[in-house]
Amino acid sequence: MGMFQPISVASDRVMAALVSGLEIEFGHGAGEALAHRFLEAEGSDFLWDAREQERWIGAYESTDDDEIDLDRVRIFGRLLGRWFVAVMIVDGDGNAHGVMGKREFGRRKQALAAFADA
Repeated sequence: MGMFQPISVASDRVMAALVSGLEIEFGHGAGEALAHRFLEAEGSDFLWDAREQERWIGAYESTDDDEIDLDRVRIFGRLLGRWFVAVMIVDGDGNAHGVMGKREFGRRKQALAAFADA
């Protein structure tokens, strides 16, 4: 029987493993930079998976004529040792489609206050 942990709990361990694997493949020193580029490219998915709380804000009105309904969702979580609050664009199946904005905090209490205020 496995134990479930949100990505926020294991993010430091995951980042270390990613850096280690990239350094084996591309050499010492390259792993850290490549790992951060990977996180930037897939940032919305990492943020969405690292959320601890979420709150629906409202429908997202796309400028494109998309045939899928999208929502704006505020999330709170921790990734790579930093607390964050972000507004995500999410479909009805719970898949992240983008980030509208993100703020980072050094302390959980600050992030929770920002999550509650907005």
